[in-house]
Amino acid sequence: MTLLAIKWGAVGIQVLQFILSFSILVVLHELGHFLPARWFKCRVEKFYLFFNPWFSLFKKKIGETEYGLGWIPFGGYVKISGMIDESMDKEQMQKPAEPWEFRSKPAWQRLIIMLGGVTVNVLLAFAIFIMIMWVWGDSYVPVSNLKYGVWADSLGRKMGMQDGDNIIAVEGKPVLRSGTVGSEMIMNEAKTITVVRNGQRIDLKVPEGTIRDLSKNRLVGLARPRYPLIVSGPGKSMKVLKGEAPQNGDTLIAYGGHPIEFGSDFFKYQADLASLKNAKEVEVTFKRGKDTIRSTLAQTEDEALGFYYRGMDSVLGDVHISYTLAQAIPAGVHKSIETLSNYIRNLKLLFTSKEVKVQDNLGSVISIAGVFPKVWDWESFWTLTGIFSILLAFMNVLPIPALDGGHALFTLVEMISGRKPSDKFIEYAQMAGMVLLFGVMIYALGLDIFHLTGRK
Repeated sequence: MTLLAIKWGAVGIQVLQFILSFSILVVLHELGHFLPARWFKCRVEKFYLFFNPWFSLFKKKIGETEYGLGWIPFGGYVKISGMIDESMDKEQMQKPAEPWEFRSKPAWQRLIIMLGGVTVNVLLAFAIFIMIMWVWGDSYVPVSNLKYGVWADSLGRKMGMQDGDNIIAVEGKPVLRSGTVGSEMIMNEAKTITVVRNGQRIDLKVPEGTIRDLSKNRLVGLARPRYPLIVSGPGKSMKVLKGEAPQNGDTLIAYGGHPIEFGSDFFKYQADLASLKNAKEVEVTFKRGKDTIRSTLAQTEDEALGFYYRGMDSVLGDVHISYTLAQAIPAGVHKSIETLSNYIRNLKLLFTSKEVKVQDNLGSVISIAGVFPKVWDWESFWTLTGIFSILLAFMNVLPIPALDGGHALFTLVEMISGRKPSDKFIEYAQMAGMVLLFGVMIYALGLDIFHLTGRK
């Protein structure tokens, strides 16, 4: 991908979703520290969304606390008096401890304050997934419904897959939901997959390097479900230059003179269709009952012709599970735990797998923003926010200085041993942790920039 090829309108929608999601997570996380600090009579000097070195975009002091908006969107913070944190306020720590300071509170109170943010993120994830299950339920297209099979992309062909195959198992484990094969292959470091071809079960070996490529490509390049493109209706921007307008129920059979049987043909013949990207008009052919309809439609700058297709779930049929509020509670909690479990499994692979590499999976805020859909979709937005909330809780509880888990570890050591680590030790540990975290962030940002500029 190059910068010139980016569709900035869609990127803007992704960025807005990211900012809103990240703001919700950070504000509530910091509120998890703020509230117990106030309950235990600690003075909270600052409450900030995003970091604010040198200047703030907005700030207002209410009571003893300055509330503000920083300009570096990498997180947020609360500054609690008498605590060694991101502010590295050494001058305050050199003075005698005051009753309202964090360091003067009992260890159990300090532990609650430090784990407050993580606790809120866990509860938030539970609440979000419960809400999703209750409002939208759970929908998926069963693998058994892929009656046209899949189109084998480059990685699939290397394994011996053919167009029309249907992947039914990974490493002997049945696959029930479409769209999960790639992640199952990576998490299980699969050596074989099982496909159905012309009614026969065939085991295919996964060549060495396939898992690495699949991970590096973010699950792209394996296979795509095949299904016909059926028109769901025209849009306001559609402009018919010649022939009839496509109608609901028409099936696309040709695009720009190239035969189209399935939606995946657009990927299969993308080299042949490349010349149509800058065309002002495109000839399309549809099947309407027994009739063949030919139309010439104007193409917009974003390569749209102004009509829409039915989704895969509508064409192939999906399974939808509805939940009452009582049913959504255990389902939402289970979804949160499953999300965390899968993340830990993937994280473990970074240290144990020969094919899953850090440089292929690490990403900065650019990668995170790119996960959001290019059109505003509330179900996707809340799903991703729930995922990020449980992951943020896990990452923050890691026993690394500068993270909540590091502070909590020092406090637990104090509670067990009866000896409090010196302020100087905690100060150096905080500095080391911050250097480590900022180093990782800069490295991740560099990787994303290389990807955006088309470098490997």
